[in-house]
Amino acid sequence: MEVNTMINTLQDPMGIPFYPILFQVLMILTFSLHIMFVNFVIGTSFLSVYGYLKGGEYWKHLSRSMVRAATSSISMAILLGVAPLLFVQVIYDVFWYASNMLSAGWVISFVFILMTAYSFTYVFYLKRHSKGNSFAIFGIIAFALFIFAGVIMHALGYQLLQPEKWLDWYVKGNTTDTSGASLHAFQISRFLHFIVPSFAMTGILLMLYAWYFKDRNDKDKGYLQWAGRMGANMAFVFTAIQTVAGFWWLLSLPSEFRFFLDPFFLISAVLGIVLLVCLYSARKDPVRYAVPGILLAFLTILGMSYARESLRLKYLGRFDYSIFNYKLNLDYGSTFLFLSTFVVGLVIAGYLVAVAYKSGRVAGEYVSTTSMNRWGKVSIALLLIWIAIVVGLGIVISVKNY
Repeated sequence: MEVNTMINTLQDPMGIPFYPILFQVLMILTFSLHIMFVNFVIGTSFLSVYGYLKGGEYWKHLSRSMVRAATSSISMAILLGVAPLLFVQVIYDVFWYASNMLSAGWVISFVFILMTAYSFTYVFYLKRHSKGNSFAIFGIIAFALFIFAGVIMHALGYQLLQPEKWLDWYVKGNTTDTSGASLHAFQISRFLHFIVPSFAMTGILLMLYAWYFKDRNDKDKGYLQWAGRMGANMAFVFTAIQTVAGFWWLLSLPSEFRFFLDPFFLISAVLGIVLLVCLYSARKDPVRYAVPGILLAFLTILGMSYARESLRLKYLGRFDYSIFNYKLNLDYGSTFLFLSTFVVGLVIAGYLVAVAYKSGRVAGEYVSTTSMNRWGKVSIALLLIWIAIVVGLGIVISVKNY
């Protein structure tokens, strides 16, 4: 069977409920947010252990702050990871599910690996004030498991791009491999392209850390300056390393793609260079460049995510596959419900982030303003309305089908 025929045969015969460009754009946007917090998880996990083992007043303080940041980043990474995963399943269903079935054991294990890593991080967080280095083992294992979880997701995403190899991976001689116990594809340059930025992004996070607490009278100014400078240096060095890793990956791509001429790649490359220049300047004044640095870093991630999607289209285009040719079965009702859920989620999540941001900038008790109270009430009302609509639709549809 030809690969193109196989792909079309495996597609959902019901098609997709709306134009694929919408799902593609939202997938790229939410993936950019997700991977940014994944970077924070890996970087803060590493620094929390490193500072704990290195010792010294500043490093111990930084270790405690970073492990707190790690626990929050894990939650955000998981929350923001749901949306791009769902979008992939809509427009790349054949490829994603085939890759998952080929390595089903690791797909299931991924959940437990992540749960274990989170649990160990939380134990390390609870024991962050303990004397000695005995509890560092929890942080070390958590960091290793986060990296391993990244290996699994990298393999699943890379297997997705190679449908011409699926049959060879599935059929071994005269038998079929239904164990799902193998990860069939791994590319070190591609993997590093996702992992190295973790340390650059965490460096920018330290710059933000110094900027965020600079007006707090109860914070050690010397410590904040030290953390900010170290973060700026860290961000610059690892962004430079990421540039090398990125070009290594670029050179490893199939030559027929001519990806170095792709407009999305060129845009992301320019953004990366501008970010590198910004971080070079930030080493002299980390606080001043903290906010521009994180905004520019996100734009760079967003550009790279678009370039990544463009590359995926080139990989799958070899088999005459395009998401824009997917059968349409327009369903305005479900699409509207989905988009409204997305908006409601942004409003509620935005409120929680705003409260966390404002409360952390004051040394004592945080007193909410009138506008924040109004935002909170709107969030609660939207959530209750959403629950009523979803439950009501469920009851109506169930009764109608019955």
